[in-house]
Amino acid sequence: MSSRSSLYLTTPIFYVNDAPHIGHAYTEVASDVLVRWSRQCGADTWFLTGTDEHGQKILRTASANGVAPKEWADKLVAESWKPLLDLINISNDDFIRTTDERHETGVQKFLQKLYDDGHIYDGEFEALYCVGCEEFKPKSEIVDGSGAFEGEKVCKIHSKPLELLQEKNYFFKMSAFQDRLLKLYEERPDFVQPASARNEVIAFVQQGLEDLSISRTSFDWGIPIPWNSSHVTYVWFDALLNYLTAAGYGNDPEKLERLWPATHIVGKDILRFHAVIWPAMLMAAGLSVPEHVYAHGWLLVGGEKMSKSKLTGIAPNEITDTFGADAFRYYFMRAINFGQDGSFSWEDLRARYHAELANGFGNLVSRTIGMNNKYFGGVKPEQGELLAADTAIVDLVASAAAKAEEQMLKFQIHEAIASIWEIVDALNGYITEQEPWVLAKQEEQLPRLGTVLATVTEGLRALAVLLHPVMPDATEKLWIALGADQAIGALADQTIAEAATWNQLPAGTELQPLPVLFPRIEEEA
Repeated sequence: MSSRSSLYLTTPIFYVNDAPHIGHAYTEVASDVLVRWSRQCGADTWFLTGTDEHGQKILRTASANGVAPKEWADKLVAESWKPLLDLINISNDDFIRTTDERHETGVQKFLQKLYDDGHIYDGEFEALYCVGCEEFKPKSEIVDGSGAFEGEKVCKIHSKPLELLQEKNYFFKMSAFQDRLLKLYEERPDFVQPASARNEVIAFVQQGLEDLSISRTSFDWGIPIPWNSSHVTYVWFDALLNYLTAAGYGNDPEKLERLWPATHIVGKDILRFHAVIWPAMLMAAGLSVPEHVYAHGWLLVGGEKMSKSKLTGIAPNEITDTFGADAFRYYFMRAINFGQDGSFSWEDLRARYHAELANGFGNLVSRTIGMNNKYFGGVKPEQGELLAADTAIVDLVASAAAKAEEQMLKFQIHEAIASIWEIVDALNGYITEQEPWVLAKQEEQLPRLGTVLATVTEGLRALAVLLHPVMPDATEKLWIALGADQAIGALADQTIAEAATWNQLPAGTELQPLPVLFPRIEEEA
């Protein structure tokens, strides 16, 4: 089974202008699943997330709340953003803030190099700016306002009026990298994924690139330009560099050599920054471009992109308080095609929770362990001669694991889970067909009963490993209930290849009490 030998994976760093909603959590979970899977394939992994704390939007939000921007950022990071990672069980290796000294030092070193190498110049600039995007908007994202904003130019994404800004700024000669970028997209068709995102990026660059304003003078909340402290660094130029500064740029060259290049998971609304501006910056600095940039779709509520300002933002704990972190992780990874927009509804969440988790997976686990307790004194029975029905399960586990690995390598998380879930459905069908409760009534059929229950129990062992990246808590409980932690070792140390290898859990392994994995959620009156 082929796999990545190493993976440095990043989420975007998120603005601290407000508390996180489930759209942010969706990105975190998808990234976490990919990293956990790669770890269990034996890859050398590093997982980075963090917060973006500079720029005009943060300054205005902090001022509106009567505090300094750093104080506002500290409060949001401590009370909202870092707790989110614990809430949804994110296994990041690092958390970077753009106010970290390591980051600010690295940004200034990077800027100075580009300036010394002739990639930066000063000039006058006038353009329409969206504070929400922290971006001077291209013509393709400027539309005429309606309703209260009729007669004004508004941002296509935020539907809010744009501000006309005129400043003397420093510029990055991004236009000089147009041909190199187009060559990159041609020679490495998997650089930007999915294909729809790649096509969008190519079309944008083919229209012609303009040089990028990389400094601001109208406010001072940002990293000073090293050769002119009256300017602060444009927030996106600052933010993109977090992927380098966290990897050791400017202070730990050995770490940078080991980790770089990274794979970036981003929302499609920030694709252009990561697939156009960012590789151009790296080319200018003489550094390798990222391994991949993967743009996932939006979470939609009521047909619209999730937004706090439009009151469609749902806090992650509104879901986890009722359904738990594992159900949160499973639902968003299974119900939404990664790379496409997906609609969230409470009805669909509740239906999938009961049908797939409580009844499908949870009931499979509880009745298997229950029958082992009832018929074999709480140990895994001996596996006898395998019949066609049994070997079909053995073959399915191997093929499902292989398919899931292939799909994970393509970032198709939803497809990978669907392949693994074939095992859940097959085991439930196998139990129904083999009728172990009938076999238990005939003494001469006890060896056959043992083989049936050994087959299902071994299937559960494989499922615990394969589903661990998606549902770490429930699978850990299952692993312990199977006695596998004592018989085999820690679940986190099991590989995907071992999951697909049959008969890993020895006969006679003593099973342990099983807590309810997915309790039924009663309907509200």
